Amino acid sequence: MALDLKLYPSEKKGELLQLASIDDLKEMARQVRRDVIRMLAMANSGHTGGSLGMADIFTSLYFRLLKHNPHKFWNNDDQDLLFLSNGHIAPVWYSVLARSGYFPLSELSSLRQLNSYLQGHPTSELRLPGIRIASGSLGQGLSAAVGATLGSRLDGNNNDVFCLMGDGECQEGQIWEAAMSASHYGLDRIIGIVDYNNQQIDGEVTEVMNVEPFADKWRAFGWEVFHCNGNDIEDFVSTIENIKASTNRSKPSVVLAETLMGKGVPFFEGTMPDKSNWHGKPPSKDDAQKALAILGETVFGDF
Repeated sequence: MALDLKLYPSEKKGELLQLASIDDLKEMARQVRRDVIRMLAMANSGHTGGSLGMADIFTSLYFRLLKHNPHKFWNNDDQDLLFLSNGHIAPVWYSVLARSGYFPLSELSSLRQLNSYLQGHPTSELRLPGIRIASGSLGQGLSAAVGATLGSRLDGNNNDVFCLMGDGECQEGQIWEAAMSASHYGLDRIIGIVDYNNQQIDGEVTEVMNVEPFADKWRAFGWEVFHCNGNDIEDFVSTIENIKASTNRSKPSVVLAETLMGKGVPFFEGTMPDKSNWHGKPPSKDDAQKALAILGETVFGDF
């Protein structure tokens, strides 16, 4: 079923679901992982490992950290902006967008179907609320975030601009051109978040094209560097809240968030080479049922 955009006029009213407690966020992250597994199994296509690994980060952002309003998405004046550069992990983004109220939960069942708004990589031509740019051509998202931040500055806005990236993606030269630009223009409202799991489709990042010393590279390009456990919601929330609350920000910030690919389901978790197939492989129906049994049902319910 294709989404009827008429359901989303900018003046639509509604309450944004905000989860104040860490326990509630953990419960939602477990539900998001259930969503990802069910979506991928229905589509028989998509990226399992990274989507599961980033569930805690996306949940924390959309239900605690971001200043956003799904019912007034196209009005940017008083909202934080978010760009997903490593667009192949779109399923986890679609889950939190739907559960935040950007579009109906039932739409999640259309992942990667013909005429669906929820393609394998995010698209923007149909103006699905929550998605500002097409992404998935790796290395481009930070450039978009730099442009959006410059535009917000010209408009007199003081919103934060988040850009989510993969560590393997940071082998791309465009990432570092954008990083240099952000520092040059003093874009202190940019917060980069790197999925720091040392995994890419061809193997370990350190083996394919080593980006280490990673933190030193960001510092050399003029960024403030933070570290956290991206699968520890309390640690991640504390890191981002401290950045946002700082009164003396003068540089762009990047959070190197260590995650485990496939986090939450033991037989999806792991490192190269034995678990590499879960980077871009969907679960079978049997694997999906086993994974859902491990995760267990939540108070939020399946779509």
